Amino acid sequence: KISISHGFYAEEELVGNLASMSSSERIRAIQKMPESMKKKREIRNKVLKEITKKSRHRSTQMSCCIQCLQGTVVSFRRFGNSLSEYFHLLPFWHKTLKIIGAEFGTSVLSYFIFLKWLLTFNIFSFLINFGFITIPQFVAAEPNNLMFTGLELFTGAGYFQHTVLYYGFYTNATISKIENGPSYNMQLAYIFTIGIYFLICFLILLFSIAKSFFRNFMNSQIYSVNASKLLCTWDFNITNEKAVKLKQKNLSTQIKEDLTEVNREVLNFSVTERVVRIVIHLVAWAASLGTAVAACAGVYFLSINNLELFVKGHKNDLESQAAMLVLPVVASVLNAFIPFFYSWLGHLEKFQTPGHHIYVTIIRNIILKISIVGILCYYWLNIVAASVSQCWETLIGQDIYRLVLVDFIFCLLGSFFGEFLRRIIGTTVCLSLGLPEFDIGRNVLDLIYAQTLTWIGILFSPLLPGIQMISFSIVFYVKKVSLMMNCQPPCKVWRTAQMTTSFLFLLFFPSFLGVLSVTGVTIWSLKPSEECGPFRGLSSMYAAVSEWIKVLENYTASKWVVWIYQNLITSELFFFILSTLVLIIAYLYVQIIEGRKTMAKLLHKQIINVGKDKMFLLEKLRVLQRANQNPCAP
Repeated sequence: KISISHGFYAEEELVGNLASMSSSERIRAIQKMPESMKKKREIRNKVLKEITKKSRHRSTQMSCCIQCLQGTVVSFRRFGNSLSEYFHLLPFWHKTLKIIGAEFGTSVLSYFIFLKWLLTFNIFSFLINFGFITIPQFVAAEPNNLMFTGLELFTGAGYFQHTVLYYGFYTNATISKIENGPSYNMQLAYIFTIGIYFLICFLILLFSIAKSFFRNFMNSQIYSVNASKLLCTWDFNITNEKAVKLKQKNLSTQIKEDLTEVNREVLNFSVTERVVRIVIHLVAWAASLGTAVAACAGVYFLSINNLELFVKGHKNDLESQAAMLVLPVVASVLNAFIPFFYSWLGHLEKFQTPGHHIYVTIIRNIILKISIVGILCYYWLNIVAASVSQCWETLIGQDIYRLVLVDFIFCLLGSFFGEFLRRIIGTTVCLSLGLPEFDIGRNVLDLIYAQTLTWIGILFSPLLPGIQMISFSIVFYVKKVSLMMNCQPPCKVWRTAQMTTSFLFLLFFPSFLGVLSVTGVTIWSLKPSEECGPFRGLSSMYAAVSEWIKVLENYTASKWVVWIYQNLITSELFFFILSTLVLIIAYLYVQIIEGRKTMAKLLHKQIINVGKDKMFLLEKLRVLQRANQNPCAP
């Protein structure tokens, strides 16, 4: 009995010790036991039961609030991972991106990755707005008695003016389907949904930029191990002939890009050549800035004339609404043709690398497009908002709808005239031109311009991300087909590890931060329309939050909400500290990720070295075997 009890307590102690180990240490310890497989399985099952019992005991000691918080965090993390894996594993995206990367290199591939990222961004935005703003409005919606003629698809007016597409249709009442039942405050839902969405966008962009920056700028050497890429990257599970050829092309393109960076030539110019190059650069910059200023002036005066035309005419007349298409058409024409002029200037400047050419073209295009958007925002917030229009928010939403639609049409026309006709001319009329190359700078700035308009229009047209989601899907397919049929790979192969970081930074600044400024001015400073929208009758949109806080002051259970609002939300110091903490967390988050990837790379190198040592030992054994078989051999 004593020996049995001693063995029982020893086994209990063994199970307790194994339960306190990490999973890898536990597996190694069980494998080293001098026991049968059946006994090892019994011990493993007991250890797992002990771990489950301890975790349950710890969970009962935790507060309900902490459990809910942890559950929420885990749920969001799983949802985000599953969503990203779903979009990444879609056959259309996955196969298309692999083909583009193999045929045209990472420079062109970065554009399509950025486009796919924006598409998922707009899907997320559409789901939030549709779930928290549009669906509740359907409950309190009144029937639309206007007739649909089809012209509304281009003007955004008429029938659409009295639908959930625009701000003016949403009610300012508290929605309650059941009497004395739960209610839904549309004012608070509208402003909190928009505010939380912009906060999430801010955090996603900040973390994406930080992660991309540390991966491509601070820690780029780890990702350019040419020997590892050459010797250890092949996937031996690939058996399909097409997949094998695609993988070969992809690896070949990546190695060419890495070797181009290593063998980059540094050109030495004489003093006269340097002076000539500087003069050419200055003239090109003066011409580009002058063109941007002239385009902004034209857009401003045209917008003033269009507003006068609209105010004088009948506000529900479709003909007068169709006349408003002149402004978006002119803005899209300027945004479509001036970038070709900038590309021509870049060819005259003769940059040493394609990267310099693309970055300079992007900077010039961003100055043009953001200047035009800035002029339009000034026109909307200072002229349209002060006009005699009964619902100026809906008028702004219609303007942005037309701009997004016409910009989408010109994007498709640009693929036809800019690439298809250029291929026809280069292959039949003027053979010296050859096939065109894919203009990365111009196409990327078109995406940033479209996304900027969508962010500005969310407040005035909550379903605008859904429209942009459809347009980005079509643009992805059209650009892919045009690229494969009309364009040739870049003449100079070059590596673009930092290109995606630059795209994200331009999307964050000046695009997103500029949109935050416009939205802040609209919410805090401008007086809403008196006859439409959820904020009618208030001094500002933000006044809805102030009135809600005054109501909460009468309830003892809501004192903590009032304290947070008075001491944190309205405090500039709090937001300064919060921004600092976000930057620190982003830095630590990226460092943890990069540390894990660094350890994985080091482990990969060790495996390679171990493999080399094994090959060396095997070769030694073969030599010894041959020597034993033939003692007379040297």
